[in-house]
Amino acid sequence: VGLDTPGPASANGVLSARGSTNFVHPEWAGFDIRGALAAKLGKPVTYLNDGNAGALWGHFSLFGVGGKKTSISAIIGTGLGGGVIIEDNDVKGRGGFGGELGHVLVPYQSIRGIEGLYPQCNCGRVGDLESLCSLTAIAKSLLPYFLPKFPGHELGAMEDLGQAAKKVRGLAERGDALCREIFRVQAHALGLFFDEMINTFDPDALIIGGGALETGAEFQGWFIGEVRAAMPEQREEQVDIPIHVMPNGDTAGARGAAIEALKIGRQGGLMAG
Repeated sequence: VGLDTPGPASANGVLSARGSTNFVHPEWAGFDIRGALAAKLGKPVTYLNDGNAGALWGHFSLFGVGGKKTSISAIIGTGLGGGVIIEDNDVKGRGGFGGELGHVLVPYQSIRGIEGLYPQCNCGRVGDLESLCSLTAIAKSLLPYFLPKFPGHELGAMEDLGQAAKKVRGLAERGDALCREIFRVQAHALGLFFDEMINTFDPDALIIGGGALETGAEFQGWFIGEVRAAMPEQREEQVDIPIHVMPNGDTAGARGAAIEALKIGRQGGLMAG
C-alpha cells in the first residue's frame, strides 16, 4: 500500500509537527503513521510526504518511467509542498526531509508592490516560499496587507480571513483586481524560487500543482506568464524551460504514492509494520 500525508515527516513516515502548516498540534510529533497503518492493515506500506508524492506523479505524467529526466514541482495548497525528481527518483535526503521546498527562502523584497510586507511562515522563517505562496499565506499575510488598499472590497466584510482566503482563487479567476494582485505576488515568489532551482539542478521541466491552479486554462496561462515574468533573465540554453500544470488535481499525491509502492515492491523493498 502506498501512503502519503502532509509533511514534514521522515523517510519512514514518522511525523514532525514542528514547522508544519498541516500538523500544528504537538501531539502528532513523532507519530509513526506508516508503521501504524501497516500494523492495522497487516500489509507492507510505503511512505512519501504529499509534496514528494505529487512531484513523483507530475514527473511520471510527463516523462513516464526510465526517462532519465529531472523535474522540480511546487504544489500550492494549505502550505507549499513539492519535490525534486532526478532520474525517476524523488530526493528524500538524509532523514527524509528533502524536497521541503516551501521553506526555501526567496528574495521577496524584489517583488513589486509589497513594500513593508513581513511574510512569516508557521515554521518561523520570514520570506520562505510558503510564507508567500500558499492558502495560509493569503490568510495570514496577503489579505491583511492588500485589503486596506481596496476599501469596500467584499472580502473585507468577512471576519474569518481563513474563509475569505478560500474565495480568493475564484475571484482572481473572474478578474477581481485585489485577488489578481495576491496571485501575482504568489506567481512572482514562485518565479524567484524556480530561478534558484534552475541554477541548482538545470531541470528538464518545472511543474506547478495544487488547488491554486485548479482553474480554467486562461487563468493558468496568465499565472504561468507571471511566474516567467518574475524570473531573472535566464541563460540562452535555459530560457525555454517548460512550465507545466500538474494533472489530476488533489489525487496527484495518491497517484504518486501508488507509483512509489509499485516501484519499491518491484525492487523487493517493501516495509512491513
